[in-house]
Amino acid sequence: MRRLTQDQAWCHVFTFREGLLSPVGHDLRLRVTRFTLELGEQPLSVWARFDAASLQVDCAVEGNTDRPDALSESDRRKIERAVRDEVLRAHRHPDIVFRSQHIVPAGDGFEVAGELTLCGCTRPLRLRSRAQGTDQVAEVRLHQPDFGIRPYTALLGALRVRPDVLVRLGVPAAGQRGS
Repeated sequence: MRRLTQDQAWCHVFTFREGLLSPVGHDLRLRVTRFTLELGEQPLSVWARFDAASLQVDCAVEGNTDRPDALSESDRRKIERAVRDEVLRAHRHPDIVFRSQHIVPAGDGFEVAGELTLCGCTRPLRLRSRAQGTDQVAEVRLHQPDFGIRPYTALLGALRVRPDVLVRLGVPAAGQRGS
């Protein structure tokens, strides 16, 4: 069993804006700063726990370009507070947990089926990982309403976060750093 934390692996959540006033908002990359992954080899398995209160704003993103200076420190803290308290309700649901049920090798990565518990709702989840440099990178789109999450809105709904967010997780391949 390999056990990894945020010190050896990484997890990003990407949010995307929509609505009439979306030009004044920002797409965001958030970083999960506290999590644990347990990777089993015989049989292949994944168990992951993410601290819902640990998401921090990495930066605004425009297309594929990071915009680290687009947000003030005050804006970052307001966003983090809203994600923690209003969107994820971390005081009621502190843990986000994934448990694999079936994993098979697929090309240079793996196809993974399991269950994700988020905001107290458990739903089936399928994802695929791929080799990227020395890491295995998994990516999955989550539809927030499937987990009872009402996407964030501001300015009477004229600025909204799209219901789908993108989660990207990277772990070092076996034998690499943090193994």
